[in-house]
Amino acid sequence: MEKKELKDTLHLGNSEKQNMTINFQDSEQKYRRIFEYSMDGLLLWDNDHRIIDVNRAGEKMIGLPKDRLIGHRVYERHTILENGRQEILKHIEQVLEKGQTYSKVTFKDEEGNNRYFDCSSQLDILGGINFTIFKDISEKIEIEEQLRKSDTLNVIGELAAGIAHEIRNPMTALKGFIQLLEEIITKEHSLYYQVITSELARIDSIINEFLILAKPHATKFQEKDLNKILKETVDLLSAQAVLHNVQFLTDMDSKLPLVFCEPNQLKKVFINIIKNAIEVMPMGGNITITTKMLEGEQVQISIQDEGSGISKEKIKKLGEPFFTTKDEGNGLGLMVSYRIINDHQGSITIESEEGRGTTFYIQLPLDLKEKKETV
Repeated sequence: MEKKELKDTLHLGNSEKQNMTINFQDSEQKYRRIFEYSMDGLLLWDNDHRIIDVNRAGEKMIGLPKDRLIGHRVYERHTILENGRQEILKHIEQVLEKGQTYSKVTFKDEEGNNRYFDCSSQLDILGGINFTIFKDISEKIEIEEQLRKSDTLNVIGELAAGIAHEIRNPMTALKGFIQLLEEIITKEHSLYYQVITSELARIDSIINEFLILAKPHATKFQEKDLNKILKETVDLLSAQAVLHNVQFLTDMDSKLPLVFCEPNQLKKVFINIIKNAIEVMPMGGNITITTKMLEGEQVQISIQDEGSGISKEKIKKLGEPFFTTKDEGNGLGLMVSYRIINDHQGSITIESEEGRGTTFYIQLPLDLKEKKETV
């Protein structure tokens, strides 16, 4: 081969190498962009469970910058994932065993709230490097839980209507005959008569709660002063509060606009929650009631007690049929409250710390999306 041809061949070879290098660099940059700007969390980790790289979405979900994560194990003490150590180790074990796996990992954040991640992992994508895609589905789980409660309310409501009507007929007869026998019974067995009438009244109260669980009829929505409804409720329960050495502290926004609502139904919700607050403080204490405006044409009512508090596991069950934290109770009062607030297109959330009390937050829109005279 002549010198010129050899020189041209070498020049062509060098050009191809340069092009390959440039193409490789371009590809690397493209993959880096895809990695960094993915909406899901992406994690590269080695067989010692140490983080090699994490993208921006992953940093945000974990709550720490990349430089504080790389080189550390995913579940180490300085990350919020520490509380999910056992579940993460189980996930890793399945990856090593099967080569790839999918699982839902649950752990508690710094505030003690449950966080849920969907995790999908692939073993050895490149020379001892493993790959995990993860997504925070906590909000989705919460929405599903709210829908489940809403569906439960609808089913229980239909069932409650049937039961209540079936019980009410014999109850009416019983009350009528007891009243006819009042003079005869009270002469010799007045204690028995008092117990019977008291228990009949209790059954009647339960029937009324069942009927409210069934979709209320002919309840007129109108613009009302929420502060006034709360004040009337406080006045109504003031005697009971005094008996239990409980004081009401109120902080109501005087500029609160009128709320489109059914006042008697809302009053029932406030009575249920405030009565519960009184009963959980046998040694007395304060109940703090506040109202304030929120963004998005929403108003918030908070009712805070100084009772013994409720565990996070029990909070999830509040509002479910026949679940109650009280020694005596059937759980219907709070279930009725959820139903009423749901009909007002609002929401109830509960915050509690054992030993430090509970706060109920009721959020209501100023106006309903679809105005209606009946619910």
